[in-house]
Amino acid sequence: MNSAADFTERQTLLIVDDTPDNIALLSGLLKNRYRIKVATEGERALRIAALDPPPDLILLDIMMPGMDGYEVCQRLKANPHTTGIPVIFLTAKVQVEDEEKGLKLGAVDYITKPISPPIVLARVETHLTLKNARQFLQDRNAYLEEEVQRRTREVVAIQDVTIVAMASLAETRDNDTGGHIRRTQHYVRALAKKLQTYPHFASFLSDETVELLFKSAPLHDIGKVGIPDRILLKPGRFTPEEFEIMKTHAILGRDAIVAAEEHLNTPKSFLQFAREIAYGHQEKWDGSGYPQGLAGEAIPVSARLMALADVYDALISQRVYKKGMPHEQAVNLIRAGKGQHFDPDMVEAFLEIADEFKAIAARFADRQADAEQSSG
Repeated sequence: MNSAADFTERQTLLIVDDTPDNIALLSGLLKNRYRIKVATEGERALRIAALDPPPDLILLDIMMPGMDGYEVCQRLKANPHTTGIPVIFLTAKVQVEDEEKGLKLGAVDYITKPISPPIVLARVETHLTLKNARQFLQDRNAYLEEEVQRRTREVVAIQDVTIVAMASLAETRDNDTGGHIRRTQHYVRALAKKLQTYPHFASFLSDETVELLFKSAPLHDIGKVGIPDRILLKPGRFTPEEFEIMKTHAILGRDAIVAAEEHLNTPKSFLQFAREIAYGHQEKWDGSGYPQGLAGEAIPVSARLMALADVYDALISQRVYKKGMPHEQAVNLIRAGKGQHFDPDMVEAFLEIADEFKAIAARFADRQADAEQSSG
């Protein structure tokens, strides 16, 4: 980034005039303060201005043979590379309309001939100072914008690492959850993106929201870290008493995320969806779920998405106490749960992209299932 000190070096002026005496006069006046380039006609002036680095300011005669100063100025301002160069017209034209025309074309000033050396020096210095100030502010703003983007990337990276670290806790407790976490994460994103085409969901499910849901989904079972191993790792179905303990994972997960949010001390935490998913993904549309027995749209959208994704994956996945069912059978059970277990609109969206769920399941299949398929 340029600093104010960078502009103390001698800057470059381009003098454009078809009269050698005028060029000699201006060069002699300005050469001790600035680097000088000259052109005696418009085309050459445009070529010099287009070079890198461009001149810092152009003193431009209006009445020249061929291309006059007005056209030169117009073409300078039309070129993105030269549009920012200040142009001062030097001319014997003294009519107000002539000056007005030059300023409308983009010139910053208008000096009449015969020139007054003090006026030329003062005007050149003034407009170079203004140009330098504008350039400094532009560079400063560009630097600040880049810094904001860098800090934003850092914050997002920290958020991602936080979610992954928390999700890894649940994964280390249960060997069956690794593939499940990744599959449900992608199911949620696929279903949410489909629901973006539904008017009822379009305003809520922005692209940013869908991406945050995708990142948050792995925390849906974070509460399982608080479930005793004798229950969590039991190679069979739960007793009624064990199931009641297992059901507390929704509350435990919510409480763990709330505790993390309290340390963030922000009005709206990036863990909001993770909290909703952990606490509400076992709720059912008809109110028969847990832990709160919420029904219908009282269940957060994030939790409704996870409920369908979680059940589909549970149905197709093999466990020590059951075999995974075929995709088509799982789809039929999801269809049967429309309006009971699941949000009816979400079931409709799921049925439209059921093949995508099947592809995700294959892509992130459990290693155990892969091994059995390869051995068979």
